[in-house]
Amino acid sequence: MKKRKKIIILICIATLLVWMLYTNLSVAFTYYAISFDSLPKSFEGFKIAHISDFHNAKFGKAVESIVDGIKEEKPDIIAITGDLIDSSNTNVEVALDLVKGLVEIAPCYYVTGNHESWVDNGVYQILEDKLTEYGVVILRDSEVLLSKGDEKISLIGVDDPDYADLVGGIAETMSIEKINELSSEGLFSIMLSHRPEYYKVYETTDVNLILSGHAHGGQFRIPFVGGLVAPNQGLLPEYDSGVYQEDEFAMVVSRGIGNSIIPVRFNNQPEVIIIELRN
Repeated sequence: MKKRKKIIILICIATLLVWMLYTNLSVAFTYYAISFDSLPKSFEGFKIAHISDFHNAKFGKAVESIVDGIKEEKPDIIAITGDLIDSSNTNVEVALDLVKGLVEIAPCYYVTGNHESWVDNGVYQILEDKLTEYGVVILRDSEVLLSKGDEKISLIGVDDPDYADLVGGIAETMSIEKINELSSEGLFSIMLSHRPEYYKVYETTDVNLILSGHAHGGQFRIPFVGGLVAPNQGLLPEYDSGVYQEDEFAMVVSRGIGNSIIPVRFNNQPEVIIIELRN
């Protein structure tokens, strides 16, 4: 009987280890269809591939599978919401290998994360110069207009708060006034911002859809509870993964792809998000 118990325990441990290995080294595709009454009719079915927190992850052939999987989805744009590199692993070529594949698929738009702000300015400048060379649009507190037929929507991106000065206790780049100034008045608007913990600010702006990351899915996901811990949110984070929607406002938080300070995940598979906008 004791021998049988030991075998069962060993099988359980082995299964757990295999599961942890799989969920740390493979990337899932997560799909969301989000409806807005204010979305222009021409943008019905507009598809966004959302990548966040790559952290110079070395996935080997998994990077090829990410690119191939996104290519199959035929997105209209690809949004990269920060931490493309990691402050403790600044070999930008690893991240650029991913970007080289992405720019062949669809227009790519990128905003900084906290790790970009933490690296030496020279390292970040190399990254930014290469991204620009490859055709990635870098949104640093700026806006571009996306067109379909005669209709347009606004796409804005804000720098990570670690780049910004504090004004009244909040990073200037995250102020309601600053965000509203960036977006063209009267247009449906999407904002790329690395930080989901500013949800209460975002929902009071004129922006309709936020794409975010940073939380790493709460790192260790507890069944029926959610993530355990996230940067800048602490234990049991409120905004760690998925869609948070109220009427004509929604925020999508990616679990991200790579890891950083905490090197492993549990029950928290890295992901690429595919978003389809609907009326």
